[in-house]
Amino acid sequence: MRSPTVVVIAKEPVPGRVKTRLCPPLTHDDAAVIAKAAILDTLDAALASAADDVVLALDGRAMPWIPKGVEVIPQHGDGLGERLASVFEDLGRPALVLGMDTPQVSPQDIDEGLALLARDDCDAVLGPAADGGYWSIGLTSPDRRAFDRVPMSRHDTRRRQIAALERLGLRVRHLRELVDVDHHAEARLVAAEAPSSRFAEAYAAMARSD
Repeated sequence: MRSPTVVVIAKEPVPGRVKTRLCPPLTHDDAAVIAKAAILDTLDAALASAADDVVLALDGRAMPWIPKGVEVIPQHGDGLGERLASVFEDLGRPALVLGMDTPQVSPQDIDEGLALLARDDCDAVLGPAADGGYWSIGLTSPDRRAFDRVPMSRHDTRRRQIAALERLGLRVRHLRELVDVDHHAEARLVAAEAPSSRFAEAYAAMARSD
C-alpha cells in the first residue's frame, strides 16, 4: 500500500508576492530569495521522508529549480482555505499538506504525520504553529467542509480548524509545534534551529547586507 502523498503548498517566489512582512528592512528581492530557500528546504525534507509521492501545489509558474521527483500541480480557489480544499480534492487520496513557512521541518516530522494518517484511529492530522495557526494538515479523505468558515492567518486559526474537523466527526491527531516564518524574530529562531539549511544561509546573507 502506498503512503499518503506529501504536498508542499507554496507561492512562486516572485519579489513583492512572498515574505512581504520581512520588508523592510529586507528588500522584496531579498524576501523572494529567502522564500525560494524555504520551499527547497521543505521539498528536501519531503523527498527524504518515507512518502512515495511528493507534490508541489504551486501558485505561479513551475520553475527549473524544482527538484526532480516532485510533481507540480496548480492551486485553485480564492483564499487559503479554498486552495487547501482543492488540493485534497485534486489528489483524491490521503495526503499530508505542508506550508512553505517552516523550512526547519524534518523528514522525521513528516514521517510521523504519515504514520498517524495510516492508523485506523486517525482521520486528520494537524501540525500546530506557534502563532496560533498550523504548519501542516492531513486528511485520510478529501472533504471540502473541513475548511468551511475557518479563517486563515489568525491567532485562532488552529482552534477554529480543529473545531471544523471535529464537527465532521473526524478523529484528529497532532504533530509537534513549529515556528513559522512571518517576521524577523521568527526568521532568526528558525535559522538558528536549522543552521545548515538553505533558509539559514539565505537569511544570514540578507542580514549581513542590511
